[in-house]
Amino acid sequence: MTGINDVVLVYFEEKPLSFARIEDIAADHKPGWYQVTLLMLQVPLQVVTWILRDVYVNGEEFTMNGKRMRLERVEAPQPARAPAAQPAPGDGPPPAGAARVIPLARKKKTDR
Repeated sequence: MTGINDVVLVYFEEKPLSFARIEDIAADHKPGWYQVTLLMLQVPLQVVTWILRDVYVNGEEFTMNGKRMRLERVEAPQPARAPAAQPAPGDGPPPAGAARVIPLARKKKTDR
C-alpha cells in the first residue's frame, strides 16, 4: 500500500508527468475519501492537496477535470554491486607481522 513519504510517479493521460512525494494522508469529510498532500518534485517545488479514494492512491486510474490521471508508487533501485575481487592463485594473506600501516598524514621532521 502506498503511504506517507512514498514517492509516486504521476501520470497524465497515460504519460508520465512528474514525480511527487506523499506528505500526508488525512480523512476527508466524505466517507471513503482522503485528502492527499503531495510535494511535486519539479521546479519550482509545489505542494498540492488532492481528494482521492484509497484505491486511487494505490494506482487505480481516476479523472481530474475530465483528464485521466494515475499515481504509481516508485521503488528506488538497488545500487549495483561490483563483483568481489577473486585472489590470484598463490595469493594469500600476508604472513603475520608483514603488514604495514601507511599513515595518512606524515610528521614533519620539525615535529619530532
